[in-house]
Amino acid sequence: MNIKSGFTLIEMLVVLVILSILVSVAYPSYAGHVVRTKRTEGQIALIEAIQQQERYHLQHNTYAEFSASSEATAPQGFRWWSGASAGSSLYELEAYACPGRDIADCVEVRATPGTDKVDGRFRDRECGALTLDSLGTHASAGTGRCWP
Repeated sequence: MNIKSGFTLIEMLVVLVILSILVSVAYPSYAGHVVRTKRTEGQIALIEAIQQQERYHLQHNTYAEFSASSEATAPQGFRWWSGASAGSSLYELEAYACPGRDIADCVEVRATPGTDKVDGRFRDRECGALTLDSLGTHASAGTGRCWP
């Protein structure tokens, strides 16, 4: 009795085809989940920035404008990045007066993903830049469902 063990070339090709189909279906879902998880860094940074703006408004009767380019003149404590450090952050923050309003009355904070001043590899094609203002209005530059 002569028994050969092992797999034939056809069996190996069938397994590879099945694996490639599974990967092609699962990877986009995984990648989307990773982006949605990273998006929370921007949302949390916006909420914290608005809370800090409200504390500043209580003390100075106005909101503060800030950005990465005005870091030297921004009030102390206002950060233009979303994470632990600028280089490892996913979003660049900036604050300015709400459109058509005075900075003393309303401030809007924008979180822009993946600029040259933060981690430029991160992209959020579904939502793009996120905004939150002192009136509680949140929005995004994209078309997806970007806020919970």
